[in-house]
Amino acid sequence: MKLFETSKQYSLKKSIYINLRWIGTIGQFISVYLVYFYFNFNFNFLYSNIIIAIGVISNLYLIFIYKKTQLSDRSALVYLFIDIIQLSGLLYLTGGIINPFVIFLIIPSVFASSNLSFRTNSLLVLITSISIIFLTFYSQELPEPLNDHFHVSPYYYYSIPLALIIALLFLNYFAIIFGAESKLRKDALNKMEEIMANEHEMLSLGGQAAAAAHSLGTPLSTIKIITQELSKQLKGQKDVVQDIELLSSQVERCNEILKKLSLNPNEEDDFIDEDLSMRDYLKEIILSFKETSKKDFILNLDQDFNSKRITKSIEIVYGLRNFIGNANKFCKSKVFISLKSNSDFTMVAIEDDGDGYPSDILSKIGEPYLRSTKAFNKEKKGLGLGLFIGKTLLEKNFASVNCSNSETRSGAEVVIKWNNKDLFNL
Repeated sequence: MKLFETSKQYSLKKSIYINLRWIGTIGQFISVYLVYFYFNFNFNFLYSNIIIAIGVISNLYLIFIYKKTQLSDRSALVYLFIDIIQLSGLLYLTGGIINPFVIFLIIPSVFASSNLSFRTNSLLVLITSISIIFLTFYSQELPEPLNDHFHVSPYYYYSIPLALIIALLFLNYFAIIFGAESKLRKDALNKMEEIMANEHEMLSLGGQAAAAAHSLGTPLSTIKIITQELSKQLKGQKDVVQDIELLSSQVERCNEILKKLSLNPNEEDDFIDEDLSMRDYLKEIILSFKETSKKDFILNLDQDFNSKRITKSIEIVYGLRNFIGNANKFCKSKVFISLKSNSDFTMVAIEDDGDGYPSDILSKIGEPYLRSTKAFNKEKKGLGLGLFIGKTLLEKNFASVNCSNSETRSGAEVVIKWNNKDLFNL
C-alpha cells in the first residue's frame, strides 16, 4: 500500500465544523430571545428552545465524546442531517417558507459540497429540498403580529421554495465542480513536489553513500585484515574464533550495503516488508526501538489474539511507530504495550510511566503545533506533530484513536482500535 493512499477519503475538520455550529446556534438563540422578549412577538417559545438545545447537545457530543479530529463522510452526513432538521424545526414554528431566515437552510449542503463525496452531497440536497417543500405546505403562522400584515399572491409564495431549490442546486453544482478541480490541481502539485523532492533526496543520498563508501572502505579493510590475522593466531580457541568470524562477516556485510547504496541510492527500506499479523508488527517496531533505547518495552498479548495477517501498510507502521516513539521519549523507564484481538476487533494500548499529557492540551490532542503553558512542561521538546501524524495516519486507515492519561500508570495512554472488517480489508 502506498503512503497516503487511504488519505483520499472525504472528511471534514472537526474543530472548524464545531465553531461554525456554535456560530449558528448562538445566532438562533439571539434571534429567538430578541424576537420574544424585545419585540414581544408571540410564537412557540418553549419548543423553539428545545430545538436549539438539540443543536447544543449534539455539538457537546462532538467535543467531548467524538474523539477523532476529522469527521468521516458518513459522520458528517449524520451531523449535517441533524443541522438541516433542527433548523427546519425552528422554521416550522415561526412561519415556514416565508420566514426570511429560510435562506440558512441551504447552508449545510453548500458548506459540505466541496469536502464530501458526491453521494453524500446528493443526499443532503435531497433532504434540504424535501424540507423546503414540507415547509411550503406545512408550518405554523409567522409570530404575531407579523402574520396579520403578511399577505402575498400565491405566485410570489410558491416562487420562494422554487428559488431556494434552484439556488441550492446551482451553488452545490458549482461548489462540487470547483472543489473537484481544485482537488485535482492540488493533488497534481503535491505529486510534482513529491517527485522533485525524491529526485533531490536521491541525488543527495547517492553522493553521501559514495562518499561514505570511499571514506569507510579503508577502515573496514583494516578491520578485515586484523580479523584474519587474529583468526590465524587464535586458531585453537574455538569460541574466540567464532566471534572473530562473526565480526568478519559483519564487516563484509557493511561493505556490501555501502556498495549497493553507492550504485543504487533508491534502495528500499526492508523494515516490515511483508504482510504480518498485528502481533508481529508490534514486535518488529519494539525491536527497532530496543536497538537504540535503554527503556524497557513490555508487550502484553491477549491469549485469544487474532493472528490473521494484515496487508502491508506504511501508514499503520508509521502511525504505531510515532505513538510508541512518543512513549519511549517521554517515559521514565518503561513502556507498556497491550494487544487485544478477537473475531470482531483489534485493539492496541500504549502506556508509559512518564508525567502524562498536560491538562491544558489534553482536549486538543491530535492538532499540530501544541505547546503547554505550564511552567514544568516548557522544557519538554515537542510540538504535537508526532501525535498529529500518528493520529491522522491511523484514522485514515479506519482506526479510532483515543489519547488520555492512564488510570493505571502515571503517564500517557493511547488506545488504537479497529473493526476487523476494516483492518483486514485495507
